[in-house]
Amino acid sequence: MKAMDDLLEVMARLRDPEHGCPWDREQDFSTIAPYTLEEAYEVADAIERRDLAALREELGDLLFQVVFHARMAEERGAFDFESVAAGLATKMRRRHPHVFGTVRMSDAAAQTEAWEAHKARERAARRQGVLDDVPLGLPALARAQKLGRRAARTGFDWPDAAGVLSKVDEERAELAQALADAASAPEAAEEEFGDLLFTLTNLARHLEIDAEGALRRATLKFEQRFRAVEARLAEQGRRPEDVGADVLERLWAEVKEAEAGR
Repeated sequence: MKAMDDLLEVMARLRDPEHGCPWDREQDFSTIAPYTLEEAYEVADAIERRDLAALREELGDLLFQVVFHARMAEERGAFDFESVAAGLATKMRRRHPHVFGTVRMSDAAAQTEAWEAHKARERAARRQGVLDDVPLGLPALARAQKLGRRAARTGFDWPDAAGVLSKVDEERAELAQALADAASAPEAAEEEFGDLLFTLTNLARHLEIDAEGALRRATLKFEQRFRAVEARLAEQGRRPEDVGADVLERLWAEVKEAEAGR
């Protein structure tokens, strides 16, 4: 593909020891990793906003991160972009025998089950534990939900969402107790709060809700509503910090009511 060849050539020029970009030449895997995560989030943001023009651009930025890492590995004699792409194609064919082989799947649920079983066999072949390859770099909510999903496949799980909801109540009570106990160290409240968050991600899993996506949408909703409150105050020549909590609560309720009426 000419476009891909062009991109690889651009990357090679940027990393050229003599004539490349000074900033690009100085980077390594560790310094580039945060940019890789940032670009992945920007892809998710474009999808959330249903902005296909932005999605095209953000996917390009994310692809550039892959090319950057592959180029640095090639310079070390470890692997190159071609081997990354070839390895991915081989893995996808291996994990989709219902597409590239003779296996037949009845539905998407059966395919998902087969996919996870295949990955479990790969982990066993590498002598990995059930949780060993869950990346530490995942966002905390996403990682918590993935850990819960992995553990559940061994049978370590609540029987249904009602069971998790009871655990949520238990964890909430423990947090309330930690806050009420004057002798508790600050770390106790933090620990109980973490336990409550972790249990909530398992509730999301049982309800087939993506916890990370749900929180992202809730955050966006809060942002939109608060901006609307700011706009109403600006019409009066005021700012949020100029008014009391009662006024803010009233405007917040008005914004919610206006949303419901749309």
